[in-house]
Amino acid sequence: MLKKIRNSFLTGLCPKLLVALSLAVILQGSANAANFWSTLEKAGPRGEIQITNETVSKLTERLKPAVVNISVTQVVKAEVPQEFNTQPGNEDPFKEFWKRFFGSQEPKEFKRKGLGSGFIINKDGYIVTNNHVVQKAKDITVILFNKEQYPAKVVGTDPKTDIALIKIEAKGELPVIPLGDSDKLRQGESVIAIGDPFGLSETVTAGIVSAKGRVIGAGPYDDFIQTDASINPGNSGGPLINYYGEVVGINTAIVSSGQGIGFAVPINMVKEILVQLKEKGKVIRGWLGVSIQEVTPELAKSFGMNGEKGALVSDVVAGGPAEKAGLKRGDIILEFNGKTINEYNELPRMVAVLPPGEKATLKVLRDGKERDIPVTVGELKEEEAVKPAEEMEKQLGISLQPVSPEIAAELGMKKAEGVVVTNVEANSSASEAGLQRGDVILEVDRKTISSVKDFTETLRKAGKSMLFLIYRNGSTLYLSVKSAPEG
Repeated sequence: MLKKIRNSFLTGLCPKLLVALSLAVILQGSANAANFWSTLEKAGPRGEIQITNETVSKLTERLKPAVVNISVTQVVKAEVPQEFNTQPGNEDPFKEFWKRFFGSQEPKEFKRKGLGSGFIINKDGYIVTNNHVVQKAKDITVILFNKEQYPAKVVGTDPKTDIALIKIEAKGELPVIPLGDSDKLRQGESVIAIGDPFGLSETVTAGIVSAKGRVIGAGPYDDFIQTDASINPGNSGGPLINYYGEVVGINTAIVSSGQGIGFAVPINMVKEILVQLKEKGKVIRGWLGVSIQEVTPELAKSFGMNGEKGALVSDVVAGGPAEKAGLKRGDIILEFNGKTINEYNELPRMVAVLPPGEKATLKVLRDGKERDIPVTVGELKEEEAVKPAEEMEKQLGISLQPVSPEIAAELGMKKAEGVVVTNVEANSSASEAGLQRGDVILEVDRKTISSVKDFTETLRKAGKSMLFLIYRNGSTLYLSVKSAPEG
């Protein structure tokens, strides 16, 4: 787990960070969204709001009844804590403890209580929250503003955006909170957060939008709103609200080492999938079948470009839509359907409104010349989501994430390089070698690692024992890692 960034669930644990090796697009639902959630009637340009204590008080009084507390019981697999794992040459001092209380086997499963937040978007009892709040939940209880409690069922989840839709059967008509337009949010705009941090229900905090479009390594659709409105464990799934009284984001993650830095999923991204979650229980995604990476200044220069923009195609899946359209490794996608790609991670969000089977046009730079390439979006099958990189990570018992400039800064690195270890499984090859969460792998067998793809390709050619160069806490060290655990 990345030490500096974690989800704001009560346990403080991150869900597995995702590495996007293929582009996916989201298919919008066919239901009439206007009948599913509410919006404010006022349209068009809005004047500036004169913010006073009374403004916050009135907003809180009006919207707080639609914010709920979510209590869950989860069944999770037990792992021996990292500090209990046997390291090479060391004896586990707690070995007899585990043997005495759990026999020769460590506990396989146990129940864990957790708390989160959510908000009602439909009077029939539909509630939006984070997927990690209700993931693997055996029981879900929703506690309303008036202290009434109801069991809830999961209607649909989307782990890639960490969004879940749940439902309760309540007595009478429920209060709802309107959804706004997160695209209209401005940096510096005032917002409030309502939720249940640390189980303290009906907590209200205020702040501003610190930044938009943050990429924190949480998944392939990172596009977070950063806010300094206080967000703490238990706030997960609660609303981030503008001063017009509309939800503009879902509070999802925090920086554990700092104060005043929280992250929310933009509500416009949520709107795109809510209808599908209601109708299908999941999100149907299209598939282009390419791997992409950032166009760095060095790469831009080598490709003869003025400025760093677009998405560099680092690989094309055989038989996929991109290959059929004629895309090649080394192509730089500059535009999607006429929209300029300034940052490479904008591309998945740009194609998010197109259903599988839809035709699109890519403006591509190849051999110094621009050309338009039509492509027909395919459908991403869940079984196709397992990528070679994930297989290699599973073999070693680790999870990896590219080191972004933001992550490098948090880890105290001078520049973004290598891949960061976000999870280490107990009793794995990585664990036995002494690899820890938060380590950055810089080299494997003296070969520089600059991406997850580099790591995967190097491992495929490596022997049973590999030499890793690791960055940890401001210094570097070598570790010898076996390709599979002994025994």
